[in-house]
Amino acid sequence: MRVMVLAKAAEGMTLGEPTPEALEAFAAMDRFTEELVKAGVFVAAAGLKNDAHSKRIVSDGASRRVIDGPFAETRELIAGFSIWEVKDMDEAMAWAKRAPNPMPGKKSEMEIRPFYEAADLAEFMTPEELAAPRDGERGKLGVA
Repeated sequence: MRVMVLAKAAEGMTLGEPTPEALEAFAAMDRFTEELVKAGVFVAAAGLKNDAHSKRIVSDGASRRVIDGPFAETRELIAGFSIWEVKDMDEAMAWAKRAPNPMPGKKSEMEIRPFYEAADLAEFMTPEELAAPRDGERGKLGVA
């Protein structure tokens, strides 16, 4: 089972000057990531910027509207993500409970969402489509 772990932005979160607390938080996250790698759970991870290069695309029927970042509503932002390969949601929760708080002294939040796997889409696909191998880059992280 693959899950995406979404790290939500905390109120007032910025990457400004590194403080001793921020440096220790980064080191703790790095140590935790190494544990995930050694356990064979880690697939991918990255932090996400919320700056002027960020964009949102709002679709309304055939029209598209672009909204430029940064985005003010911090509580709605995803600060980063990880993809884990686990046997079930219980294992994902056990790992998540061990994750360090990326925002020392502040409340932080993670969300864990399972990926759709090919079997989940069986009623929407033919048996031939389900059996077709997903080669190349496309097949590494998803069923799409």
